[in-house]
Amino acid sequence: MPDEMKTKISIHRDERDAYRVEVAEESSATQHIVTLTAADVEHYAPGARAERLLQASFIFLLEREPKESILRRFSLPDIERYFPDFPKQIARYLAHPNAK
Repeated sequence: MPDEMKTKISIHRDERDAYRVEVAEESSATQHIVTLTAADVEHYAPGARAERLLQASFIFLLEREPKESILRRFSLPDIERYFPDFPKQIARYLAHPNAK
């Protein structure tokens, strides 16, 4: 998992299904707009809060690519297009204590 001491993931709900996610590491940060519907939450993480799923999803992404490579705007199901194992792996990330 990314070094939690150096990486901070902040999530803010901007609109009903749109969230602004900031990934900050030491001296740089990126911002991402992610569309996440209630149906997406139920599909990938039944019973979880949207923010928890987003946090876990960004930890998943950061293990696979630098924050600068993560799309600036996307829908959460887009992750599966790039990483087909996402639906199977996300439960492990949701179980991680820092996936709030």
